[in-house]
Amino acid sequence: MATKLTDETALKTWHEYKQDQTDQDLRNALIERYLPLVRYNAERVWAKLPEGVDMNDLISAGVFGLMDAIDAFDLERGVKFETYCVPRIRGAMLDELRTMDWVPRLVRSKASKLEAARKQAEAQLGRPPSDSDLAKRMEMSSEEFDKLKNEANAVNLVSLNKKWYETDSYKDVREIDILEDIKGEDPTRGIQKRDLMKLVTKGLNRNERLIIILYYYEELTMKEIGSTLGLSESRVSQMHSSIVARLKDQLRQRRPEFA
Repeated sequence: MATKLTDETALKTWHEYKQDQTDQDLRNALIERYLPLVRYNAERVWAKLPEGVDMNDLISAGVFGLMDAIDAFDLERGVKFETYCVPRIRGAMLDELRTMDWVPRLVRSKASKLEAARKQAEAQLGRPPSDSDLAKRMEMSSEEFDKLKNEANAVNLVSLNKKWYETDSYKDVREIDILEDIKGEDPTRGIQKRDLMKLVTKGLNRNERLIIILYYYEELTMKEIGSTLGLSESRVSQMHSSIVARLKDQLRQRRPEFA
């Protein structure tokens, strides 16, 4: 583990490292000494960013910038290392932000142009402008404006880690917590389905229950049900008709319960 450097030992460590830059212990000692600069600058950059950017990503990028600065620093120039390394640390963080941003600059430019026109039109009209209002203000045809609008909408990216709202508990609710799972089955439908099956199969014998379940829930054909139960297809069809007629009569008698 690298020993934390004091002001007295830092200069000596610098000279030793510059004489042998393969010495990882010396390099780690220098990194540890200047690591607070990385966190300080990461916090300042992060404070100006929208939600969804992880500060740890900025710190990681800043550490790489610090390492590059340590390797490239020239002791003979008489410049304090703190002064020299900060631009490199911040530059590494900004480079990381650019790699995280998938939206091209041209698209952002179009989005900014559209937003500026929208604000100007709203201030002048006293109401939210329509697409035709904006197209007229920007001196564009409807087709040109629609194309611009579609391209500008590419910047509407939402982080799933973005805070949706705060709670009294230790964990805030984020975007990913409130997304609808369109493939998920509604649990209430499953319960209702089971309750309905119990209702319609109540009072039926084993073969009659199997016919209802296999036909309506498993979606087997009459022939497949007959093969399963060891009955002919016509016999299954006959039993099915009889069961349905009885169920209709039972439900008719119980209709007041569901009113």
